[in-house]
Amino acid sequence: MRDHRIGMIVPSSNLTMETELPRMLRDREQVLPDERFTFHSSRMRMKHVTAEELARMNAQTERASLELADARPDVVASACLVAIMAQGPGYHCHAEGQITGVLQGEGLDIPVISSAGALLRALDAMGAKRIAMVTPYMKPLTRLVADYIEDAGVEVCDALSLEVSDNLAVARLDPAQLQDHWRRVDVTDADALVLSACVQMPSLAAVQPVEDAAGLPVLSAATATVFTILTELGLEPRVPGAGRLLSGEVRMAPARRPTPEPADRQGPATTPLPEPYPAAAQ
Repeated sequence: MRDHRIGMIVPSSNLTMETELPRMLRDREQVLPDERFTFHSSRMRMKHVTAEELARMNAQTERASLELADARPDVVASACLVAIMAQGPGYHCHAEGQITGVLQGEGLDIPVISSAGALLRALDAMGAKRIAMVTPYMKPLTRLVADYIEDAGVEVCDALSLEVSDNLAVARLDPAQLQDHWRRVDVTDADALVLSACVQMPSLAAVQPVEDAAGLPVLSAATATVFTILTELGLEPRVPGAGRLLSGEVRMAPARRPTPEPADRQGPATTPLPEPYPAAAQ
């Protein structure tokens, strides 16, 4: 029996990542009891989901990574999808490289993932080329997320913005309501439904029921993160009742280590918000 140490870098106002990831991996322990997990977090200050606050939060990456390095985790997950996607296409590679550089400077050569990169990798592993999604974001941020996903080669055929800008309010959203929200999204031509494109919006309790009702694979930023964590640890990506992605049927190869990059203490330049994404105007 072994304990795997999961390091997480989360926004200061994030509650859900530290709830849903442990819940999924505890459920996994019920079927695979010899593999256990502990969770260790470092926080970066952010209260409101705006482009300006997201950029300021990203500037705290070095400090948060150094704090996690002291706990000697087996893997580190950066857990704020929109903070990365709001900086422009491909930024997850840069963010993962920054964290890798800090950890290697502390003598740690371990897998580093981001929820943004994990979602893209999970969609690729599922063979999903067209998706529909639900986000808690304001419409301009939903457009940035959709543009980011489309730049990676996945078409966003429809999206629903719940338009909640306060991050704590996002954590208080009732996941049961997603069983109604998804019906407002056109999934006719979708290969998969991203039920929550945000690790702060609770969705785990709804993933399997919505997948059963929709008749297509349903995932979330959180389930994609767990799928990628398990893959990078060389473990079977199986969690009961968490959708097809975590059924054990979907597999992918571990990624090469990100190229180490120096941390940007100033943070990336703030990306101007575009006009609302047409598919997210519901």
